Amino acid sequence: MAFWRRIWQRDESEELAACTALDIGTEFAKALVFDIDEAGKGTVRGVGRKRQGLSHMQSGTVADIAAVVDNCAVALQEAEEMAGFRPTQVVVGIAGELVKGFTTTHGQERRKPDQPITEAELQKLIDSVQREALREAERAITWETGLPQVDVRLVHAAITGASIDGYALTNPVGFQGRHIKIGIFNAFAPLVHLGALQSVASQLDLELLEIVAEPYAVARVLGTDQVRQAGALFVDVGGGTTDVALVRQGGIEGTRMFALGGRAFTKSLADRLDLPFPRAEALKVDYARGLPVDQQADVAAIIRDDVRVWAAGVELVMEELSAGDLLPGRIYLCGGGSRLPEIEAALSAESFWKQMPFARPPEVTIMSPDLIETISDATELLVDQQDVTPLGLAYQAIELQTTEDALDAALRRVLRAMKV
Repeated sequence: MAFWRRIWQRDESEELAACTALDIGTEFAKALVFDIDEAGKGTVRGVGRKRQGLSHMQSGTVADIAAVVDNCAVALQEAEEMAGFRPTQVVVGIAGELVKGFTTTHGQERRKPDQPITEAELQKLIDSVQREALREAERAITWETGLPQVDVRLVHAAITGASIDGYALTNPVGFQGRHIKIGIFNAFAPLVHLGALQSVASQLDLELLEIVAEPYAVARVLGTDQVRQAGALFVDVGGGTTDVALVRQGGIEGTRMFALGGRAFTKSLADRLDLPFPRAEALKVDYARGLPVDQQADVAAIIRDDVRVWAAGVELVMEELSAGDLLPGRIYLCGGGSRLPEIEAALSAESFWKQMPFARPPEVTIMSPDLIETISDATELLVDQQDVTPLGLAYQAIELQTTEDALDAALRRVLRAMKV
């Protein structure tokens, strides 16, 4: 599409487009440099990582812009040198407990069902959905912060489905019918969080292609028929937050995040064993890898206690996402924090799922890059669950390459009119 061609501004003789995915995590800034062929397949050519300082990020959000820019620059340089080229565009992930993602479904009865649906009618319906979603996000974030007014901005939006009189359609324009329904996934965040990421991209001299809610990116990257048909829960245990996404009935229904991740486990070990933070982090990493560590029994007991608290947070989030309906019977785990064996065990435990609206015991699967079919890794450096999130961000760039359909075009027109 013209939008994509204008973005890349590549030489006409080149067959590949190139982009960078930047995962600005609490523990690490991760950069992937990748190219995309004409068939829409991505190949990672360069990988870079730089550990963040303890004061640089707070619960998944940027706390020190200058320091984060420096860390990202190191990761980017490493990835670009490995790839042998430097893309000028970037897709950036956003996380944090005040990032709200949910699907709003709106239906209306048409007064003249025998008249074909027009583009203007479709845009009007999308506009009403978006305004309703913005009001819901403002209410949720205002209530959670306790502040009288929080400036909330749309991170990104995507059509999840449309139907007329119960028949699913990819383009309602031109169809007749009485009951039209449309669902749109929206992710919102406070302006302060969104603005910080925009500043990071600007100071890195990169054109910001898109900011994507990370749980949305993770939930989209798998895209198998089994996930689309049966649904799934995606749990990304990062350094500062745990992100949960619910896929049900073929689309993403919602995402939630809470501020408890791998760094909290490290801090607990440091406090209870009276260790410096770096030593406690190394101890946790070795333990997660199954290596023998000092005070093994004490370490195991501390992590079990903390994971019990973490599992209670996951339970609350999943109950909120379920909205009283049954949850899918499959849970996908990713993120560096999910390396702890107690994490997988907690979600598989009968004491966990028995209290939740599962029809049967959920099947818990550790996500790994080899499950992702749309992106290959020429570096062979992406090997475990901590690499899934940046691959999910890369997949969002690939999705932009696909031809824009009528629903997406109508959504973009509405978003431009709303000036969000």
